[in-house]
Amino acid sequence: MDVRFEKASKSFQQVVALAELDLHVPDGSFLVLLGPSGCGKTTALRIAAGLERPTSGRVHIGEQDVTLSPPQQRDVAMVFQSYALYPHLSVGENISYPLRVRRVPKQERLRQAARMAALLDIDSLLDRKPRQLSGGQRQRVALARAIIRQPRVFLMDEPLSNLDAQLRVQMRAEIKHLQRELGVTTLYVTHDQVEAMTMADQVAVLKQGRLQQLAPPQELYAHPANLFVATFCGSPPMNVLDGTLADGRFSRAEGGVQVQAPPTTGPVKLGFRPEHAAIVDGSTPGTLGAEVYAVEPLGNETLVALRVGDDVVTVRAAAISSATVGDRCGIELDRRHLHFFDPGSGLAMDRQFTTAAS
Repeated sequence: MDVRFEKASKSFQQVVALAELDLHVPDGSFLVLLGPSGCGKTTALRIAAGLERPTSGRVHIGEQDVTLSPPQQRDVAMVFQSYALYPHLSVGENISYPLRVRRVPKQERLRQAARMAALLDIDSLLDRKPRQLSGGQRQRVALARAIIRQPRVFLMDEPLSNLDAQLRVQMRAEIKHLQRELGVTTLYVTHDQVEAMTMADQVAVLKQGRLQQLAPPQELYAHPANLFVATFCGSPPMNVLDGTLADGRFSRAEGGVQVQAPPTTGPVKLGFRPEHAAIVDGSTPGTLGAEVYAVEPLGNETLVALRVGDDVVTVRAAAISSATVGDRCGIELDRRHLHFFDPGSGLAMDRQFTTAAS
């Protein structure tokens, strides 16, 4: 079933948590609501679940207007950050609890619980209590309990935030595989842009209750709609430098780059990803002068922080880099991947420019 928010808003007294959200989640797709704490993503999820009623606007699941419908009439399953397992019930009883509520016969409940447990590789844990499980195992139980309901929509509220880094990577793959296999429309809330970029079909970026951009992960990364999206999506985030456009050239005190067909003249913010720049000799024409500020070897690559005037930018370098703190150098920008933003509104002035060395 598809899910539609139509100008859905939610206020708590004078605080606007969500402002006129227009969002369509196609049937069978995996959409991630992404943003920092307090941006409205969990509020949107709770409105979809029926745990919050919108102050204004409508919510549809399929052809049904569910704006005023209680949670039990929406046929959705929610997976929480805290797992929300019943501590006094076994794993098998936790998984089969939704069927028990529906008065499904016991033998059928046991059969379906065993099938769900096998699907998530926890069939050897059916007799254990939640306190005897690891965090990853508890999360699998919570997923199995959601899946067994065969809901129209899955709602997931930061389900991996309590897991360690290695387990998060494993569970990301498992959740995405399950969603593909089951074909159930999924809304997934996270503040972790890596989760969003690796799992989503579409990402909806929110800031202060307002939708900033809705796009597939690669589109979001390559063509951010504004400065907030550009700097929030990506690890490390996009570098941003202030400068001036004039006579087809971006300039600042440390150097400049020729730009073909710039949309305007005057103050501008230049954005570029760490992988779209290279460290070169400081005397190279058409580069920005810099000084090595910090070097972070990561095994497969090295992140080099460079001070450009009063700003610090990050460049991805080879695993074995000769960069040394204090060295003077130049930054050469990839000619295919420059982004320009309006310094006042933060909106992207153009999605991409082709540059030529000055």
